[in-house]
This record gives sequence, C-alpha cells and structure tokens, in this order.
Amino acid sequence: MLVDPKPLPQFHEVDRARFEAEIVPGGRPVVLKGIVADWASVRAPDILAHLRDHSAPYPVSAFVGRPEMGGRFFYADDLRGFNFDRIQLSLSDLLNRLEAGGSEYLYAGAIPAPSHLPGFAEAHPMPLLAPERERLTSLWLGNRTITAAHWDLAQNLACVVAGRRRFTLFPPDQIGNLYVGPLDHTLAGQPISLVDFDAPDLEAHPRFADAMDHALIADLEPGDAIYIPSLWWHHVRSLEDVGALVNFWWRDGPEWMVTPMFTLWHAMLTLRDLPPNERTAWRDFFDHYVFQSNGDPMGHLPVEARGLLAPMTPGIMSRLKRLLIGPLSR
Repeated sequence: MLVDPKPLPQFHEVDRARFEAEIVPGGRPVVLKGIVADWASVRAPDILAHLRDHSAPYPVSAFVGRPEMGGRFFYADDLRGFNFDRIQLSLSDLLNRLEAGGSEYLYAGAIPAPSHLPGFAEAHPMPLLAPERERLTSLWLGNRTITAAHWDLAQNLACVVAGRRRFTLFPPDQIGNLYVGPLDHTLAGQPISLVDFDAPDLEAHPRFADAMDHALIADLEPGDAIYIPSLWWHHVRSLEDVGALVNFWWRDGPEWMVTPMFTLWHAMLTLRDLPPNERTAWRDFFDHYVFQSNGDPMGHLPVEARGLLAPMTPGIMSRLKRLLIGPLSR
C-alpha cells in the first residue's frame, strides 16, 4: 500500500537575502507562494493572447499525443519508440492549437525566452536571482499533460503563470526506487522513471512503495514558484486545459565546470565491470579525493607540490583534458 506524499513546505514573502542564505543552502525544495504574482503574464486575462503578442516566428519543438495516451508522454511498449509524435511549428501556431482545444495532448518544453519571446525575460524578472547571475529562462506550454519523474542538473525556479500544476518530488537518493529508464534513449534529454504514478505496478516496481515514503507534493497556483535543487526528481502534472510555466535554470560553482554526467559515462568504461572488491576499493578513493570525506586530501602538502590536485588553473585544466582524451581516442 502506498502512503500519501507529504506536503512541500511553503514560504511567503521570501526575499533574495533569505533565499540565498537559507533556502538554497538547505538543499531541499520549497514552494514560494505568490513570488511572481505581479508578473504581467500572471495578471493577463488571456495568457495565450499575451504570449502571442510577444512571440517571434521561430520554430518550436512540440510533443503531440493521441487521446488514448491520457496525457502521459512516455515510451512505446518496447521502450524503443514513444507514444507520441514530435512536430515543429511556430510558437503562434502552437498557441492557436492550444486555443482551439480538441482531444489531442500538446506539450512544448524549454522554449528559450530570449529568442522566441523577445523582451519577455526582461519584463519578467526573477527577484530571487541577482541580475548578473547567468541563467536560462524558458517557457513551458501545454494542456492537461504529465511529465514523468526526472532530474535536472541545474537548480530550478519554476514559476506558474497560467493553470495549476502538481509537483511530486523525491530526493536524489531515491534513484534506486524509481526504476529509471535508459540513460541514452530519452524523451527529452533526461532519463525518466518508468513508474506510472496514476497506476503503479508494484509487482514490476515494488520498491516504488519505498520511494513514496520520501515523496513530497505541492499544488501550485498562478503566481507561485517552486525551488527544485539540482538532481531532485520531479513529476509534473498540468491540471488545466491551458498551462504555462516559466523557469530559471542556473548552476553554482566555477564557470569551467561541465556536467558530471561525463564522469558517469567515463565510469562505465573504467569502473562498472571491475570485480566487486575492486569497485569497493575505488569507492574509498573517490570518497577521499573527490567527495573529500576526510577533508582536503592535499591539505598536508604545500600548494606548489599538489600537482593536478592543486586549485584549478587553465594549465591544470589542460593537463587533465589531455590525460582523459588520450586514452579515449585510441
């Protein structure tokens, strides 16, 4: 038997100082009630007309699903194909199709605001992020659609501007209980949970019951935002015939850093198929050098004697890349 998810904590009247000092370091998702209630898109009586007034004539990639798929964009039965079609159309045409209604399910995600909605990002500032912070600002549109549980590399502030949305979230350590699909054959870039949240098959996915012990849930109204830390799993359901969301993605850390997914792929070559005792030994090395479970692994050495483990410089970065690229190019 599945337990009901716990409600996500809600915060009111959060300013940037509190967000940066308390919420982000806390590393857990929260709802920020009414944080963007004064946005023009939230106040607009007709969100589709409002977006149409701002749209540029660039193509948008959208998912289209037939009525029988129930709004859940997913794989085909063999996990090789999908239960929907991908189409290209202008943002105006997408808005027109949403306005016309009908039985098809429509979804377009990560529409880049700077190119497809000129001036929109400037007119919709995110008060919790410093203006100089680099971020991606994107629009998400659809009708009563369901996005399978997935994770994102970046931190996320997702702001509902029209319709209501339900978020169900799980901490990163629930990956083993969510029955994740292929890493390199995905719907939209990120691997997803194969569990049907409306009708979970506990014979096929018995550990999902354990995941639900850790689940958090929130229903967001227009003007609300949700903060989702990096790598937190989130399942999203749009509860209205027309739903629109604007999100901001950003990463903390040095500018030179790239996705740790590269490390995971590399580990498939170098670690995964080692004998179990060797894998365990390498875990200790990673804990020491990468996760620094014992503190700074080179703290007992002067900086000039730390080699590749000294603080990052362009020279060290080049040396590390050469070490990696050489064996991989053979």
